[in-house]
Amino acid sequence: MSKPIKAKVARILNSREIVITAGTEDGVAVDMYFDVMDPNGEDIKDPDTGEILGSIQRPKVRVKVTQAHEKLSVAMTYKKKEVNVGGSSSAFDIGLLSRTLMPPKYVTKYETLKTTEKTWEDLSEEESYVKTGDPVIQVLKPLPEEE
Repeated sequence: MSKPIKAKVARILNSREIVITAGTEDGVAVDMYFDVMDPNGEDIKDPDTGEILGSIQRPKVRVKVTQAHEKLSVAMTYKKKEVNVGGSSSAFDIGLLSRTLMPPKYVTKYETLKTTEKTWEDLSEEESYVKTGDPVIQVLKPLPEEE
């Protein structure tokens, strides 16, 4: 198994897209997955001795490469969910009468770079934002639904 490609966030283009400092000459290709990592990581202590065994980096958000150039790549968030912004989708909804009478209206919401996913422990508000210079690491085994 090959080593994952490592890079950094070079620029944040908008709420869903970043530029990373690795490109085709590093082996990056369109549709590869990368995690933007918390550069500080989390120290893991031995529960008996309190000795710090090491530090583990934790992901902020996962992105998918949409453009691969020689020395850089563009990647964006891709996870989405359907959200009801209209009325009730059930006759048993206990919401307001006016909301109950409205038909449901679903919109697709995409994950943004400030992720709402739960990690080991939620990152603090300041730590959770993706920043220029954050480390990025290739995901060698994406989840089945991401393939």
